[in-house]
This record gives sequence, C-alpha cells and structure tokens, in this order.
Amino acid sequence: MTIRNAHPKTVLKLGAALLLAGALTLSGCAKKAPAELPPPPAPTTAVETPAPATVSGPTPGSQADFVASMMGQDTIYFDTDRYNIDNADAAALTAQAQWLMKYPGKKATIEGHADERGTREYNLALGERRATAAKNYLVSLGLDAGRLTTVSYGKERPVALGSDEASWAKNRRAVTVTID
Repeated sequence: MTIRNAHPKTVLKLGAALLLAGALTLSGCAKKAPAELPPPPAPTTAVETPAPATVSGPTPGSQADFVASMMGQDTIYFDTDRYNIDNADAAALTAQAQWLMKYPGKKATIEGHADERGTREYNLALGERRATAAKNYLVSLGLDAGRLTTVSYGKERPVALGSDEASWAKNRRAVTVTID
C-alpha cells in the first residue's frame, strides 16, 4: 500500500507520528544550562597609558609638506605662447628654492603644461620651454641642476576643462613636484 492509496486518517496518524518523532529528536539536542555559572570577570584597574605623540600636518620634507608650505606657489603661470619668468613667478620660484635648500636630498620634477589651443607638438615644445625656464631660474638661485628634471605634458593634463580664457590661463603653467 502507498500513501496515495491510504485512508486519509491513516495519513494523518502517520504525519502526526513523524512530527512527534522529529520534535523528540530536536528536544534531545537542546542545550542544557550549566550546573554552575563561571565567576564574573575580575575588576580591572585603569592604567593610563600615554597617548602616542601625534604629528599635526604633513611629514616634513614630503610632497605634502612642500605643497602646504608653498600655499599655491608650487605652480607658476604664463601668458599665451610665453615661457618667460615674471615677478610673480620669480617670487614663487624663490620660495620653492628656499624649501628645496632646506632638504638637500630632495629632488624635484618641473612639469610644463599648455592650454588646449595649438597642435600637440607645439604645446609639448611650449610646455618643455616653460619647465626649462622654471628649472633654469631655480638653478640661478643656487640649486644643483642635477636635483631637477623637467617633463612636458603639453595640453594633455589640463586642470581646467573649459574652452575660455579663464580655463586656458589656469592650464598655461609649470608645476614643481618633489620626488620622495
């Protein structure tokens, strides 16, 4: 006889028996309370440990320190199609030179940039002239030329994406980046 052919009362009795057997099986697995609880944790005495010394601000001599110290003077700006160092650029480069002289083991790369106008080749050459002009000025202030390298990105790395004079003016620049 199969369950399909069984009388409905027989099926109900069989189901009840299976349910009872399952409940008994599960009740045997229940966790029992321990006979004796463990003792409570012992009170601790607060021992004050000195807080680690924290250095506020960037690590001295790092790129972050250079940027923080320069307060925007890590970048100099140029007029259209120009690479000459004006008075504002000279002041920024002087501040850069003073910082670099404090850390004689530091090297720096000067990145030359151009705005989007002009061919790629023209802007790469203009960026190189801008970076070289900044490097030469730093060398004239007493920095060793061997500590400075130049690279031109031309118009490939703009900081302002607009096609207007304000955006172009921000992109005509030379940026000094220290090398850790």
